[in-house]
Amino acid sequence: MTTDLKTKITSMFCNHEVGTLATIRENRPYSRFMLFFNKGLVLYCATNEHTHKIEDIKSNPHVHILLGMQGSGWNDPYAEIEAEASFEESADLKQKFWDEKLSEWINSPEDPEYLLLKLTPSVIRYYEKAGSEAEVLEG
Repeated sequence: MTTDLKTKITSMFCNHEVGTLATIRENRPYSRFMLFFNKGLVLYCATNEHTHKIEDIKSNPHVHILLGMQGSGWNDPYAEIEAEASFEESADLKQKFWDEKLSEWINSPEDPEYLLLKLTPSVIRYYEKAGSEAEVLEG
């Protein structure tokens, strides 16, 4: 893993919070927009425990994430991320990653229906811009 690539990916994660999360349901992909947070290269997103994505992840924890290219055009960096999803129970992390934008689905950081998804990447394909060659980070 090159430090330069890790730095570029982490910076892009910090500056692009809206992306897509794809799960598998009945052997078919299902994508939805999510609000992402990060701690280094690990991504987190909040959800209500009564969503289909929770059922999907319990059946198959392998997910795919697209992050980047927000509003500025085709020359923005972006990443395609293969990850394994798990459920984060830490009250401290739930508080840290709470955002008022989530209040439409989750009442507060203390809401018992609030689940924090931890998305641990296995492969990250980082692109400086559309059409560029991917830089790949595995692990």
